[in-house]
Amino acid sequence: MKKILVALVLLTQLTLQAQEKTGAQQFWENLQKHCGKSFEGEIKEGASNDTFRDKKLVMHVRSCTKNTIKIPFFVGEDKSRTWVLTFENDRIKLKHDHRHEDGTEDKVTQYGGTSPNSGSAGIQFFPADQETLNLIPNAATNVWWITIDQTSFTYNLRRLGSDRLFTVKFDLTKTVATPTAPWGWKD
Repeated sequence: MKKILVALVLLTQLTLQAQEKTGAQQFWENLQKHCGKSFEGEIKEGASNDTFRDKKLVMHVRSCTKNTIKIPFFVGEDKSRTWVLTFENDRIKLKHDHRHEDGTEDKVTQYGGTSPNSGSAGIQFFPADQETLNLIPNAATNVWWITIDQTSFTYNLRRLGSDRLFTVKFDLTKTVATPTAPWGWKD
């Protein structure tokens, strides 16, 4: 009887340890699996934006460290955008790094937000932070979210209280050729 009890206690501890990863940790690990890979996407919402219309859309999970993942987002020949995700204190922060062709920062850059909780393995939400409000007052009600599963990655933006919605979906089942370095980076 003692052996059965000890075995049950050990099994319970192992099960609890396996379940101890938070949603943010699981999300982070799911995203890191794609480090170094590039994927093509398509606009699902907000296609009226001429900046994106009829252009090839590619994301490249270019740089992964323990606490930072950088994902350049290419719109045709425009290599100005990089999504920067930072993992700290069981929260994930999303920032948008915008650069000019010469590599200098755009005047509208480093906006975004931090997840208000651990989220889940498949989705993280990022409400606009104070830095975003200071930089882009109209973006005070922005909420970004990223989803990831076995087949797709989506980047989304909703401006609460307006019709503004943007969604781009990337197919994670097919890699594409990796683009050259985004603006401000070196190969």
